[in-house]
Amino acid sequence: MLKTVRSMLGSWPVAVPAFRLLMVGQLTSTLGDYFFAVALPWYVLSRGGGPTLLGWVLAGYGASRIAGIAAGGVLADRFGPALSMLAMDALRCFAVAFLGAFAVSRPPSFAVLAPVAVLLGLAGGIFLPASLAILPAILDDEDLAGANALSTIVMQAGGLIGPTIAGAVVAVSGAWPAFFVDAGSFLVSAAVLVSVGRAARRKGAQRTAAGNPDGAAAGGPTFRQVLRHGQILRVVLVVGLIGNLVFAGAAEVALPTLAHDRFGARGYGTLLSGVALGLIVGAVLARRVKTGSRPAYPVVGLGVLMGLAMAAVPFAGGAPGAFACLFLFSVGNGWSGIMLITVLQIWSPRALLGRVMSVVTLATTGMFPLSVVLAGVGVSQLGVAPFFVIAGGAIILGVTVALTQPAFRRYRDGDRFELPATRTPVPVGSTLNG
Repeated sequence: MLKTVRSMLGSWPVAVPAFRLLMVGQLTSTLGDYFFAVALPWYVLSRGGGPTLLGWVLAGYGASRIAGIAAGGVLADRFGPALSMLAMDALRCFAVAFLGAFAVSRPPSFAVLAPVAVLLGLAGGIFLPASLAILPAILDDEDLAGANALSTIVMQAGGLIGPTIAGAVVAVSGAWPAFFVDAGSFLVSAAVLVSVGRAARRKGAQRTAAGNPDGAAAGGPTFRQVLRHGQILRVVLVVGLIGNLVFAGAAEVALPTLAHDRFGARGYGTLLSGVALGLIVGAVLARRVKTGSRPAYPVVGLGVLMGLAMAAVPFAGGAPGAFACLFLFSVGNGWSGIMLITVLQIWSPRALLGRVMSVVTLATTGMFPLSVVLAGVGVSQLGVAPFFVIAGGAIILGVTVALTQPAFRRYRDGDRFELPATRTPVPVGSTLNG
């Protein structure tokens, strides 16, 4: 058993001190996020704020988060991902601590909660693309797949235990102590990022000395050129848009509706556990199973599995069958997502990685408002079971279309973005043969 554990740890870059520290900071921050997620609605609803106030506060958070994601990539490329993350953690620490101090003795107020929510959403959005760009700044390319897998496991582990702990704290002590716990988690994460930033600068200096600098080289591609000529990026963006458009509505509207009609609240909680467990297993498989040097085919295969599993959820024979389908969907989602993120981390020019991750994050999160609205209409008009079938079919269609793109099919592990060769003009009166 010990030998097996050592073998699994050896497949992940845990020997790199900066990566270990980053995982500690990520787990701490994830747990803190769940304290905030439980404390905010409890504070608003239990102190006379009401659902309308909560809705407006969450809307402000969501809108500013999207704006932050759009700006975050540019800031990460300009100042470095570690510094961007550090600054945003410090800002969020201050904002949540202020909210905790306010909540000790005062009822919820739109004039206070709205600016805090906008500030937290903006900072969280800026943080996201930098967090995806930080791993290539401290690790070698061959370590990125394992690092992405372990990062996913850490986040999902936090998601499994965080809500339970946070709920117990809020139930016993009220909301304001949970806000201070969240502020403390940002403080820990910021302290970790000081060391991670130093490691990133040392890694950058080593690459520069070896002739492979992280910074923008003279005459290097622009972000507009990457968007225009980077078919791999465009394929990932389209797949991400379709996946987010489908899954957000299915998870936030169709699944609760199905559970309410058939399984009850306890059954719904069990189904959500299946989603988290599947993502963890998918992350482990992404690291442990060899899929060859052409990721397009396993990614498409996993996409087909996801589509079939999604379509089968309402027809799988009750809660155990639905749990199995959601588990399989999440295995495919976690596995394929890690493969695609790793591809982009290696393929993208390092000086533009923050901006690449910014547009990818927007593609995978920005469709949420439209998705839940369409899901609400679709479930109301068609019924919950047909919606799952349509959602599964859309996923299969999306990955099938992706496979028709030559650049996606031909991509090999380690390929990097290159500008297309330009033709040299032939002088008048000459021939191609000289």
